[in-house]
Amino acid sequence: MTAINDVVDLSRDGEIAVITVNSPPVNALSAPVRDGIAQGVASAIADAEVKAIVLICAGRTFIAGADITEFGKPPRGVSLHDMIDVIESATKPVIAAIHGTALGGGLETALGAHYRVAVPSAKLGLPEVKLGLLPGAGGTQRLPRVVGAEAALKMVTSGNPIGAKTALESGLVDELVDEADLRGGAIAFARKVVAENLPLKKIRDRSVSADPALFAEFRAANARKFRGFDAPEANIKCIEAAVSLPFEEGMKRERELFMGLMTGTQSAAQRHIFFAERQAARIKDLPEGTKPRAVKSVGVIGAGTMGGGISMNFLSAGVPVTIVETSREALDRGVGVMRRNYEASAAKGALKPDAVEANMARLTPALDLQALADCDLIIEAVFEDMAVKKDIFGKLDRIAKPGAILATNTSYLDVDEIASATARPQDVVGLHFFSPANVMKLLEVVRGAKTAPDVLATAMSLAKAIGKVPVVAGVCFGFIGNRMLRARQDQAQALILEGAMPWDVDRVLYDFGFPMGPFQMSDLAGLDIGWSAATSKGESIRDRLCEAGKRGQKTGSGFYDYDEKRNRTPSKVAEEIILAKSAELGIARRQISDTEILERCLYPMINEGAKILEEGIAQRPSDIDVAWIYGYGFPVYRGGPMFYGDTAGLRTVVEGLGKYEKAQGEAFKPAALLIGLAGEGKSFRDLN
Repeated sequence: MTAINDVVDLSRDGEIAVITVNSPPVNALSAPVRDGIAQGVASAIADAEVKAIVLICAGRTFIAGADITEFGKPPRGVSLHDMIDVIESATKPVIAAIHGTALGGGLETALGAHYRVAVPSAKLGLPEVKLGLLPGAGGTQRLPRVVGAEAALKMVTSGNPIGAKTALESGLVDELVDEADLRGGAIAFARKVVAENLPLKKIRDRSVSADPALFAEFRAANARKFRGFDAPEANIKCIEAAVSLPFEEGMKRERELFMGLMTGTQSAAQRHIFFAERQAARIKDLPEGTKPRAVKSVGVIGAGTMGGGISMNFLSAGVPVTIVETSREALDRGVGVMRRNYEASAAKGALKPDAVEANMARLTPALDLQALADCDLIIEAVFEDMAVKKDIFGKLDRIAKPGAILATNTSYLDVDEIASATARPQDVVGLHFFSPANVMKLLEVVRGAKTAPDVLATAMSLAKAIGKVPVVAGVCFGFIGNRMLRARQDQAQALILEGAMPWDVDRVLYDFGFPMGPFQMSDLAGLDIGWSAATSKGESIRDRLCEAGKRGQKTGSGFYDYDEKRNRTPSKVAEEIILAKSAELGIARRQISDTEILERCLYPMINEGAKILEEGIAQRPSDIDVAWIYGYGFPVYRGGPMFYGDTAGLRTVVEGLGKYEKAQGEAFKPAALLIGLAGEGKSFRDLN
């Protein structure tokens, strides 16, 4: 064995040369890896005794992609494009041996080889679109020449990998080899290529054709999914180029489109979120060596929408759950909804049928809190009432075993006050799930003043185990996400009194990239959440809509009217109520521009985020971005509210806030942190 460099070596098995990449953790295509592979191929070609070359990787995976830490830095070493050319132009057959994942540049490398073998568990894909990019080393030109234009379109625009069996059927993989002996299987395949004198199959020399209608139909079918994103369309254009242009011209088109994305704001935003999500899992001041507590059983109080959804997360992860309700009717209803949700997932193919029964078998319904005595973690998910929550935690203090973690799912309330109802505040933490809790990825982990480090570590570890993206928040009203949401909602309400209509505000935020605007969201959730007919005095627009029986989609009308298919049109009644309220308040309505709507909805959010940072409620600006991307539908290609503030320019944001402060008052007073950063020419990213 000869070491080419620190991460690549070259060995011989008879007439077969074996290039081995060993660059933990995922063999990313760093400059040393690229240089080592290129040198390894050249050395093997120069060796007269070598008849074929196997490219294989040590560790748990084949090359899992580019080294994205090199993005934006001066190039060094052999480029990925040139390395693949070295492989493809080799005068001896090169066989890529794939296990784990071959993703992005890893699959592009394998496509440069003359043959590919894989173990059955391998996954292959081009996920660059998820970073706002496209495969930039020939992936969009070689892939359709192997699997066809339609399959390539699906792969490059979804970014989702395919399994080895599907890859074999499509021709992307030439042979499946023994899971336990990839090296032996790859060498045996190489010997067969030599013995049978099989040709050097260069994918670049193949052609691909497709019905021109394919592309228009594909765009139309995915228009809603791709809305607002630049990368999917650029990937589609590359596949079109593969069909209509010679290989080298297609490569030029791919490069042009790649550079346009790489230097654009959208990819920068998506790459920011990629790193921010991983950074959010790190707790700055957690003592070194802190170990999570063992959680082998979970208790959930409340079998409503939130309690049921929370329970499903743990059941799906194989953790037994005891769920408690106050009445048999409520308990049976909640358990029934959980079963139906699992069955619906199975019907869609998202869950194996036997998993429905396996998950439900882990659930123990109960009507007495005493049933939670042996649980390692107990999560309270009842309605937002401090007195009720404190009463529950007082009871749990007497029931729960020593060392059990007591968590509240509160969306707004003071976790420290809830913890004060117990003699063990160190065991209390906020676990704020988002509805629907079995679907939404964000989990706000709310650290109380006395929350123990190992409780915090346990919460973060559990979040990962159940497929959530955790963000640590301090204690304040609304924590991170809802506190900022309130700032936006206040302005949305003010705007419709001053001259805009709900559908104007919704349209502007939808065009910005949100899945829906605030008033459409209110109709969907139900305008009567937290509203009481007995105490309503018609003080707000919402009160008057509810009093008129217009409580959102469930009643067929709210801010909008809905037909039987839930298609919406602006509500005349809502418009009359809004106009009447403006008149009562003596507000002279005026024309409000889309620019003002957007600035007044977004700038106060950015400003509130700065205050959250000042107060230490969030660890870093990027954590705030993660919370808004995964919990509130902020468009990922905008990077979150704090990244968007950087994109707009903090001086621009401060000037805008100042302008609106003069017209609207204190709500727009810029935070000291925001003023300071803008004055120094800095951005939020300097604080990450």
